Amino acid sequence: MTMAQDSPEQLRDLVMSAARALRRRWFTALEPWGLSPHEYRALRAIHGGDSPRLGDVAKALRIAPRSATEVVDRLEKGGLIERIPDASDRRAMCVRLTAQGGRVITELDAARDADAAEFFADLPAGDRAALRRILEALPRP
Repeated sequence: MTMAQDSPEQLRDLVMSAARALRRRWFTALEPWGLSPHEYRALRAIHGGDSPRLGDVAKALRIAPRSATEVVDRLEKGGLIERIPDASDRRAMCVRLTAQGGRVITELDAARDADAAEFFADLPAGDRAALRRILEALPRP
């Protein structure tokens, strides 16, 4: 059985294919820094927070706290973040970017923006605007 053109199934497959292509490109773009997309997301969560606790990082990544600890351990070992005591609860630990981590997140953001510009470069401005409008209209988790 073939799918009708513009069927929900065909649209789903096209969106998933584009998302996979973007994800593969992002994996490749992260290689020079030796980071995974998951570690990048953790850096973004830490950068965007005010020295968040590990539990906050886990929530931002939608993973178990134990898994967040493993990600934070790798980032700390790489010198990108550091653990600091929580000012309001001495038993808890918070995390923040190191100076090196701040430089890396700036470089990564620039690389990600450049990759997106390249990925969408062949779409005329009107098509990009239509794509934005359509994607914004779709439900999100």
